[in-house]
Parts: sequence; C-alpha cells; structure tokens
Amino acid sequence: MSTTPKAFDQEVIETMARLNERPIIFALSNPTSKAECSAEEAYSWSKGRAIFASGSPFPPYPASGGKVMFPGQANNAYVFAGVGLGVVASEAHRITDKMFARAARALASTVLESDLEVGRIYPAMKRIREVSSVIATAVAEVAFDDGLAGIARPADLLELVQSAMWQPSYESYV
Repeated sequence: MSTTPKAFDQEVIETMARLNERPIIFALSNPTSKAECSAEEAYSWSKGRAIFASGSPFPPYPASGGKVMFPGQANNAYVFAGVGLGVVASEAHRITDKMFARAARALASTVLESDLEVGRIYPAMKRIREVSSVIATAVAEVAFDDGLAGIARPADLLELVQSAMWQPSYESYV
C-alpha cells in the first residue's frame, strides 16, 4: 500500500481507534500527495487520539476542546544527522547496525511526555541540535566501545560531539 493515497481510509482509522486507545498511524509515503492519509484525517477519524507520523510535513491540526495536535515527521532529520555527527566526531572507520540501533534508542529517550500529549512520537524540531547531540554521543560511544574510532577516547564524549557540530553563523562578510 506504500505510495497509495488514501490507503488508510476512514474505515481503517476508525477500526484502529476502536481497537487501540492511541492508534499509531504512519503515513510515510512522499510526497504529501502520496501519503496514505493526512494528519487531519488521522486525527479527526480517531477523535484526536491518533499518534501520527508522516514522511512529509503536515500542518498542526486544531483538535476538539482547543487542543492542537502536531504531526510528527518520520524522516531522516534526527537519526541520520546524529549518526553522521557521531561518526565524524569519533572518526569511526565504519558504520554498523549497532550504531543505528543505539541511535534509535537515543532518539526515543529524548521524546518528552509533552511531545506525546500533542500527538508527536519525535521531539519537536526546535530541539534538533540537542537531540542530535544525544544521538551522536550514543553513536560515538559504540565506535569507541567496539574499537572503530580513529582517535583516542576523550573523557567527555558529549563535549567531543558538540565541538564537532556545525555552528551556524549569519555574520555579513564585508
């Protein structure tokens, strides 16, 4: 059913909501026009109980009672950036499945109750630098523990990772 628009129709989502207190709906196909359902459909047909993630962005959804739901975007923004940063910081010689598994657990550890309350299964994007640091530190730890790092292990892995992070600068050059 991948890339089949509206594959998750009202009957499917209402059934999921009947069987699950918080149905998890992943409409991951890109672009948005190919999504299996919209965030609005997931939230409205589940009576605002869905935990929704998509492969492309959807706007916030105003649910009943003045609550606003924030669709999660399940793409590469967190894990790949964190894995890349951890590999660069540790100068790892290769990337392993263990690094990705640890990255996934690190990402999960950064999800706040407040994220879940508004329907997100990922941290808010405004926390990307913080979350990337956590993920990269976990990946670097694997590199050092498994003998894959190209440098000596420092006392503070988080400091190593943060020192390798790109720092945006918007100064004008005259």
